[in-house]
Amino acid sequence: FLNGYSQEISNNTDVWLHYSGKNKFSEKLSFTLEATMRYANGFSEKQQWFIRPSLDYQFSKSFIASVGYTYYDTYVYGEIPMNKMTIPEHHAWLQGTFTHNIKDLKFTHRLRDENRFVGIAASNSQEELEIAHYEYRNRLRYMFLVNQPLTKKDGKAKVFAVLGDEVFVNVGVKEAKTLVQQNRIIGGLGYNFDGHHQIQLNYIHQNIWNLKNTILEDNPTIRISYITNFDWYKKKE
Repeated sequence: FLNGYSQEISNNTDVWLHYSGKNKFSEKLSFTLEATMRYANGFSEKQQWFIRPSLDYQFSKSFIASVGYTYYDTYVYGEIPMNKMTIPEHHAWLQGTFTHNIKDLKFTHRLRDENRFVGIAASNSQEELEIAHYEYRNRLRYMFLVNQPLTKKDGKAKVFAVLGDEVFVNVGVKEAKTLVQQNRIIGGLGYNFDGHHQIQLNYIHQNIWNLKNTILEDNPTIRISYITNFDWYKKKE
């Protein structure tokens, strides 16, 4: 998947603070808002933040389709930074999520097609860096997760474990010297307070390759997530 180019390797120990909230407004339709603040090397440097609203439609018990938008700012961080200044990105995306169960194991497959508009930095007439234009890049993301309940109450999971992987693939990006743009190995524990509130603590091993494949980030990461799920729709009896 990766072409053989001379690389510098950068290591950052990251902390991600993550929120995701789903709001159901009808039997099929819901609105999800996701947001993250990410730090590099503990809390000493800002790595990235994003906000991600989406509309979701439940076609069946096992399949949900989503359309959404994401705004990112990625900062200059680490000993070998990939950026020379803070880089904004706008994403318009489509997503399909398929879930199925084998006994207590829950399997999640998520495929997202991201149409990325990435800010490109250039020097202005005063020799200062600014965002000169936006460049279109297409990216596919596939995530696979397994969820295993560890303890239950009234037949519902209280403590659970998750394990999985997410791969990010450049699609038709001519400048890219690598097919894989990013990979995340995911493992951790979660706790359901009730049907509406959940927390997760995950270890994520994140690898990021820059477009020219000259820098590889190898980032051990802790993600702390707060997840909500509210049903504002009352089904008529």
